[in-house]
Amino acid sequence: MTRLASRVGQLEGEGALAVFARARELERAGRSVIHLELGEPDFHPSAPVLEAAKRALDAGRDRYCPPAGLPELREAIAEYLRRTRGLATRAENVLVGPGCKATLFLVMMAFIEPGDEVLYPDPGFPVYPSLTRGLGGVPRPFRLAKRSRFQPDPDEIEAAITPATRVLILNSPNNPTGSVDDEALLAKLARMAIEHDLMVVSDEIYARIIYDAPYRSIAGLPGMAERTVIVDGFSKSFAMTGWRLGYAVAPPEVHAALRMLVENSYTCASEFIQWAAIEALRDPAGAVPAMVAEFRHRRELLTSGLNAVPGFACIPPAGAFYAWADISATGLPERAMAELLLEEAGVAAIPGTAFGAGGAGFLRFSFAANAALLEEAAGRIRQLSSRWTSAVATPHRL
Repeated sequence: MTRLASRVGQLEGEGALAVFARARELERAGRSVIHLELGEPDFHPSAPVLEAAKRALDAGRDRYCPPAGLPELREAIAEYLRRTRGLATRAENVLVGPGCKATLFLVMMAFIEPGDEVLYPDPGFPVYPSLTRGLGGVPRPFRLAKRSRFQPDPDEIEAAITPATRVLILNSPNNPTGSVDDEALLAKLARMAIEHDLMVVSDEIYARIIYDAPYRSIAGLPGMAERTVIVDGFSKSFAMTGWRLGYAVAPPEVHAALRMLVENSYTCASEFIQWAAIEALRDPAGAVPAMVAEFRHRRELLTSGLNAVPGFACIPPAGAFYAWADISATGLPERAMAELLLEEAGVAAIPGTAFGAGGAGFLRFSFAANAALLEEAAGRIRQLSSRWTSAVATPHRL
């Protein structure tokens, strides 16, 4: 019998992919399904990005390249972060990888020893606790509660710190809640990280998709550049999901460790995609702000549509492209509601507990689909709401 390493059994899959698989089964059976489960923009890279990829292929740029990434791309990323986030990033601190998730894996591998504790947001991206367990670490969640508009509670985080705590993971804008950490909160978390000697992993994959205020990275605060690793990529902000390109910004010692892990794993990211990514960062066509403007419109459309459903309540997200809907007033558990919406209404959404125990009573809807589909989805849910309105005296409101 095949014997697998025990670490594999510590990993968990993503709930979004399970819902997507069932939705595709229904479609193959002839059912109409509106896909609001996956975090994939329905946009595509701009024409200049596609042309840059073609030019790179025509020029034979499909070879091995430096493990840390093309020098030209690393410099372009550093300049991009200086321009869009006000960070004093240097090219030598940038490491390019085949996707944000792979880059995050290397970062956590560089930090976590068996028994180390990792603080992470709940609800949050399910890979955080999964990778922590797979590496022998101990995941310790901190709650993102509705009463605080899904902002982390610094007091709760500090109370959870023990001598074994090694890493604090932040994700702002947050998946799935869409919350954005404000500057006062980041200052408290920075003080805490310095005082307790924690490394911070700042997942900033949604940093450009923000609606209400300028983005702030904890890495820009005093004393934090040397203890923060930024993880970011091209999938969300540049609609390059299938291109698989991400990057980390790390202090020198961490960067050297990551480079060694690259040499022992994937060797380098695809060369021609890196050349195309340089053009994406330049964004001569203004594709990113145009996409964010459309997401802002869709945010209003979907949240207002969901708030018109009896028993649903949805705070408009400050960032990312997810509506985090409180369905607790319907009386139905989130998994039962997600199944009902998919099987009966043909609307695919993710039960909140796919993002941790803190997601109980919530559903995540992606508004990366076009406006017409979002309107239709809200209409389908309203039509189905007679299934639970008998248990709801009046529509729940914020």
